[in-house]
Amino acid sequence: MNPCAVPTQRPDVDGDERWICIHRRFLSECREKDPDVIFLGDCVLETLQDSETWNQYFAPLHCLNFSIRGDRTENVLWRVENGELDNVKPKIVVLHVGTNNTENSAEQIAEGIVEIVHRIRSKLPDTYIVLPTLLPRGQLPNKLREKNEKVNQIVKEKTIGLNQVQTVCIGKGLLQTDNTISHHDMFDYKNLTNSGAKKAFEPVHDLLSQILNENEPEKDLTPSE
Repeated sequence: MNPCAVPTQRPDVDGDERWICIHRRFLSECREKDPDVIFLGDCVLETLQDSETWNQYFAPLHCLNFSIRGDRTENVLWRVENGELDNVKPKIVVLHVGTNNTENSAEQIAEGIVEIVHRIRSKLPDTYIVLPTLLPRGQLPNKLREKNEKVNQIVKEKTIGLNQVQTVCIGKGLLQTDNTISHHDMFDYKNLTNSGAKKAFEPVHDLLSQILNENEPEKDLTPSE
């Protein structure tokens, strides 16, 4: 059985129940708010929420961010199975998870991501699902970076043809000519600075804006009597 595709609650290794408390806060937000877009995932999306890029590009789109640092595919799958997309009808879900599954194979991680896509679809049949690619990681070329790239290729192949599911490449501007990553773009060579977030997530913003505009009801331009 693939551990990446089995819903799994994060163990409370620190003893302060932070993870489950964050999950409960997300459940409350589902009941209290009416988002157009929900971001769902790991540290990359959690860090994005603290950036100027989020405030400039995404906050105006009526977004909620249900992302938790350190989450793996199986943890996000558990959260979806346990209510985080209940009581809401977002037009778009943005999913980014998998870079923390460091000991799993690319095939296992991709299968976990696709399983989350299917679970989201079963709960939200009319919602667009946007899949930003896993970012490159590490200052220098390394096996985890290669694995993330392979995950991206497999996920793209497995989701081609799925209705209202779209991958978007977000890592192109982060690699320098010698294939290194600058700390100006990724402060710990895994998570984005504000300048890195702008480079990576501008394509996501453009796609979200396009989808939201396409789904806007046409205004009646007939002059009133």
